[in-house]
Parts: sequence; C-alpha cells; structure tokens
Amino acid sequence: MVKIILCGCGGHMGHVVTDIVAADQDTEIVAGIDLAGAQGQDYPVFTDIAACDVQADALIDFSSPKALDGILDYCVKNNVPAILCTTGYTQEQMDQIHEAGKKVAMMKSANMSLGVNMLLKLLKTAAKTLAPAGFDIEIVEKHHNLKVDAPSGTALAMADSINEALGNSYHYKYDRSQGRVRRDPHEIGISAVRGGNIVGEHEVIFAGLDEIVEFKHTAYSKGVFAKGAVQAAKFMAGKPAGFYDMGDVIGEI
Repeated sequence: MVKIILCGCGGHMGHVVTDIVAADQDTEIVAGIDLAGAQGQDYPVFTDIAACDVQADALIDFSSPKALDGILDYCVKNNVPAILCTTGYTQEQMDQIHEAGKKVAMMKSANMSLGVNMLLKLLKTAAKTLAPAGFDIEIVEKHHNLKVDAPSGTALAMADSINEALGNSYHYKYDRSQGRVRRDPHEIGISAVRGGNIVGEHEVIFAGLDEIVEFKHTAYSKGVFAKGAVQAAKFMAGKPAGFYDMGDVIGEI
C-alpha cells in the first residue's frame, strides 16, 4: 500500500485524485494539505504542511507555485518523494526543484497523462524515420478559452522530444503571418487554438509527398492527469534521490 500526502486536496484536481485513490487498492491518502482546511475528506487535512506529522511514501502536489518552498522543505526533511503536478513555476523555482532532487526523489513533467508520455516516446521513433525522408512536422494544440499560455507545455514537450531525436537540428515556428516565405524544411510549426471547454487536444502531423502520418491525443477530462499522478506515486515510492519524469514511469509499466 502506497501512502500519499495530497497537497491542494480541496481543489478540483485534489477531489479527482481523492476519488481515483479511493478506487485503487494499492494506494491510500493518509493526509491532505489545503489552506482552506478540511472539506469533508475522510483523511486528516493540515493548513500548513510543516504541521503534518503523518508518515507517507510519496507526496502529490496539485496546489500552487506559492506552496513550493514549504513542499520542498518538508520532502527533504522527511525524505518523502514528490510528484509536482502544479504548473507555472519560474526558472528559479525549477532550479530549486532540481537542487532538492539531489537530496530526495523529485518528479516534474509537462503533462502527467500516461497516454501523452507514451506518445512522446512514439514521436521520437517516427521522427527518426520520417524527417530524413523529407516529411514536414506540424503540431496543433487545442485548449479551453481560459488557458492563458500558448503554446501549451505539452506541445512544446512534443516538439522537444522530436527535436531531440533529430539532434536538435530543428527550430520552432509559432507565427506565419509576419513574412511571405516558403516553409523551412528544418522547422517544426506549432499552432494554438483556444475555445470553449476543450480539456486538451494535441495533434502531430508528419506531412510527406502524397502521404500524411498523424498522431493525436485527446483528453476528455482532467482525470487523465490525476490518474497519471497516482501511477507516478506508485513508481516514486522508495526511489533514491534524483530528478524523474513521466517517461521513467512509462518505462517501468
């Protein structure tokens, strides 16, 4: 049984994680952390992580970048691996996470979905075969109208995965409206769509002469991210200090 501390347990994702763990015989939430305090959870909830005195095998964070300092201090002090699912970290905070990874196991991924992270691996294989054959590469991502950043972190992770497989010889093109020029064969086009309540769609297009190969991932609910986080907690329990990502989880499944 993997015992989990859930930061941000009172938020939407916190409730989703709580429901997923409740249906999982291999995991248990032993404590929650939330500034609003307890909200009907059947586990103890602390408003300050420093006050948490419950032993755990892993910590899942779906709270806020503002909570990072306290989370890192707690995890290092108590040797509890962390799965950081919060977005919006600054570069300084990312440096802090990597520094903490020298003392305790840390995981941070652009997307916690198992499907997306499997797709990142498949894209590397496809790129190595199709790019040398002259296929152009385009990425189209779609999200709800409340998302403020573009392109999405997942779209960039896909571009980075492809580019890494190609020796980082490609550059990214975000806007074609500023110049009337032919497409550069060594560019990856990235387009963003914002509308309605789209949870998340990512499509990668390899366009060649007389044939097109497409990879697509669609998230129908935020449950896919919560499920991935719980799977990551199982993976991280007992892991030595280091910096991990969801690719490591996929490799073990």
